[in-house]
Amino acid sequence: MKKKIAIIGGGITGLSTAFFLQEKLNREGVSADVNLIESDARLGGKIVTERVGDFIIEGGPDSFLSQKPWGINLCRKLGLIDRIVQTNPIDKAIYILSHGKLQKFPEGMNLMVPGKITPFLLTPLVSFSGKARMGLDLFIPRENNVQEESIGSFVRRRLGEEAVATFAEPILATIYAGDVEKLSLQATFPQFAGMEQKFGSLIWGGWMRRWDTHLAVGAPPATPTERWSLFVTLKDGLSSLIQSLQKQIKDVTVQTGQPVVRVSPRENQYEIVLSGKKLLVDAVAVTTDATMAAEFVQPWDERLSRQLFSIPYVSTATVSLGFRRKDLSHPLKGFGYVVPRAERKTILAVTWSSSKFDGRATASEVLIRSFVGGAHQEEVVDLPDDQLMDAVSKECGSVLGISGEPTASCVYKWRKANPQYNVGHLSLIAEIEKASAKHPGFFLAGAAYKGVGIPDCVQQGWETSEKMIRFLKASL
Repeated sequence: MKKKIAIIGGGITGLSTAFFLQEKLNREGVSADVNLIESDARLGGKIVTERVGDFIIEGGPDSFLSQKPWGINLCRKLGLIDRIVQTNPIDKAIYILSHGKLQKFPEGMNLMVPGKITPFLLTPLVSFSGKARMGLDLFIPRENNVQEESIGSFVRRRLGEEAVATFAEPILATIYAGDVEKLSLQATFPQFAGMEQKFGSLIWGGWMRRWDTHLAVGAPPATPTERWSLFVTLKDGLSSLIQSLQKQIKDVTVQTGQPVVRVSPRENQYEIVLSGKKLLVDAVAVTTDATMAAEFVQPWDERLSRQLFSIPYVSTATVSLGFRRKDLSHPLKGFGYVVPRAERKTILAVTWSSSKFDGRATASEVLIRSFVGGAHQEEVVDLPDDQLMDAVSKECGSVLGISGEPTASCVYKWRKANPQYNVGHLSLIAEIEKASAKHPGFFLAGAAYKGVGIPDCVQQGWETSEKMIRFLKASL
């Protein structure tokens, strides 16, 4: 008997699940009808690329980590490997806004861990006492029996308060748009906890291992012979990844603009209620945000629903502005800058998109992308677009010496779309997995659970497809 499957959510996790499931069904010779259901009119979720004049603008993520192999490997499967664009190999500098001026991130620093002595000692970003306190990391004994600890607590314990405010808070927290005093180190940057346990010191561990990018992200290159820049994108923007996936899943029925009203267990099956119709399926993968998943399961598993609802989300926005190059006094030699909270600015971080990746703008133009909102400034996202663009334009203008008006602009708002991996996240996910396992044929995946990056979501898509094919084969 032909099996029926539903995948709810057409973001990168849902599309990856559909792609790998189609691949596995064909290989295993299992016959199944697969439906991918997306409430929005388009696929891709937070991955959205817009062309404005000669600019290629990313509304959500602008790149993905190459050293987590799932993103690169998916591009290879889709025939996109030749479309990968690496970061500028010459101007790799990152800056930190300090007292209104840009200061270069010390050479050799691995996020907040000093790697080279001289650049660290010479940086004006940290006081003499702050540098001395960071150096004490070499002598502070490792902390044993730590289950989960906040990033702020860990960095403060190992490297001191200035390291938290100057490096950890603006850099690490920006990645998750979160609060370092709440974000779980073990759930977000477990490599640092591993360094402490293995070497007894972050600095010593860096010296011993030359803490390169492979170790830093916890995964080997996609293949032994490949060497990519740490971050990569696609020539025509990341939406080309979504478009390619959509073209490849020819055996999958894709339904967009179809909000799911209800998901209900029905005698070893699940009833998917859409507006105006119903589907009865043998297995369902929910790849939406955890809040929507919680609403689906609330009528039939209150405990699992509470667990899913307990994953917090924050709001963010990206503001992209295009300018004539001649209207900027700053050379934009580098990738951009981050903004510590002490600066009291609207902007959290700025990417010089046209410097970071080739092809984002013409030679006579520049593209600047700002990141706003997050755990400490969610209210900024509620500003009208014109006010938000004006605030961002003024802040960028004062830092970069911008004299002209933007020639292009684009605002993307992501309300309650950024999951927070706060302390307790790992145990919470373990509980969610245990609870969802009580419902055969029901699967959860997405950025809320085991990684927010594109490669993480692709990996979850593969793992979910593997679980689904095993379930289907067992029920034949």
